[in-house]
Amino acid sequence: MAGSLAAGLIAAALLVAAPFIRPGESEIMGAMLCGFAVGWGLMALLSVRFTEQPQPWAAAPALFMGTSGVLLVLFGTPVDEVLSWVWPPALLVLVIWIFFRARKQLRSRSRGWLVYPLLALLALTSIGGAYQTLGAAADARAFPMPGQLVDVGGYRLHLNCTGKGDPTVVLEPGAGEMSSNHALLSQALSSDTRTCVYDRAGRGWSEPADTAQDARQIATDLHTLLHNANIPGPYVMAGHSFGGLYVQAFAANYPDEVAGMVLIDATNRAAAPVTPTGSARGGYNVLSRIATLISTIGRAGAARSYASFEDVDSLPPRARDEVHAAIADPGNLRSTLDEYIQANTSMEEATALRNLSNKPLVVLTAGIGNDSKHDAAQNELANLSTNSVHKTIGSASHEALITNHDAAAITTQAILDVVTSVRTGATLSH
Repeated sequence: MAGSLAAGLIAAALLVAAPFIRPGESEIMGAMLCGFAVGWGLMALLSVRFTEQPQPWAAAPALFMGTSGVLLVLFGTPVDEVLSWVWPPALLVLVIWIFFRARKQLRSRSRGWLVYPLLALLALTSIGGAYQTLGAAADARAFPMPGQLVDVGGYRLHLNCTGKGDPTVVLEPGAGEMSSNHALLSQALSSDTRTCVYDRAGRGWSEPADTAQDARQIATDLHTLLHNANIPGPYVMAGHSFGGLYVQAFAANYPDEVAGMVLIDATNRAAAPVTPTGSARGGYNVLSRIATLISTIGRAGAARSYASFEDVDSLPPRARDEVHAAIADPGNLRSTLDEYIQANTSMEEATALRNLSNKPLVVLTAGIGNDSKHDAAQNELANLSTNSVHKTIGSASHEALITNHDAAAITTQAILDVVTSVRTGATLSH
């Protein structure tokens, strides 16, 4: 029995790694289930043929997992949406049935140290899966999408623009974050000029993408998003944390469409300018598959349990709850992991921006939690423009610059200073 289940784990690992399995979350989950089905099937077959205690009941979980796995591999997300409702209660019923069958037919210590713990894990998975599905449905009802979904070529991204006036401010969230993380900024800015915030692929209300989400791809997606949504430039780009890398890549690729920039404690670029090569697109990516595999843990409710501990209480209540709902989505975990996998590539691609000429640039640096190396890198960013200001906010941490009311007010004013400089042509004041 132990050997059969071990063979199932090995089969699952091999199928997840197989290049003919698409790296989507549904397909990876399906490959895992097919592997587990092999283990259960071997248990039924070998125990019947070679032992005095046949366990034909093991064919039931083999059939259940194998059928589900094949459907997920072949049809992906549409089947996944159905199985997310059907699977948890069906699995719990199956676990209860197996418990009584094993109790009757298996007279071995393996029942206590192997089968029962495995059944307990499956029961916990079914309960967590139900928790995740019901919670996601409740979130979808409670937090309807503001703004619109715009096709950028095979998937749609969420864009929400408020306010009136030129130039348009485009807010780029940091790593693992979504549009609602910038609620304080967008609400304050929209009273002075049009302000747009969006969700990157797989984040918030946006759909996932199969392409590697490095800085160059993100900049391309954002450019397509703004143009397809008929939001004319040039724009004032404001990027927080990793978002600072992405707006620099945008400015490097579309210089005529950037009027000014604000870098909000931006992630440091590569140490020296390089010729960006980008990451492999469309090829086999082991790390991406691992990230997808890890994100499947969220399907058992792990991400939803963690979301309640994320400290964003200083945001407006609705934005806070939207952020918690996004963190609870397993897709958000996958896209965040992929973002960190692409970090080095994104840092290199950001160096493609060599200068902003005399376009207004404000560099904001958090005074809490940073060191001299980071400060030096921030000074280098300020040198991108001859019309720049570098401010260190001593009382603010990295995240507080967008989520704390007082610190976010300083960030808002910095963005408005750039807007004013664009409108009037005046030099930024130190």
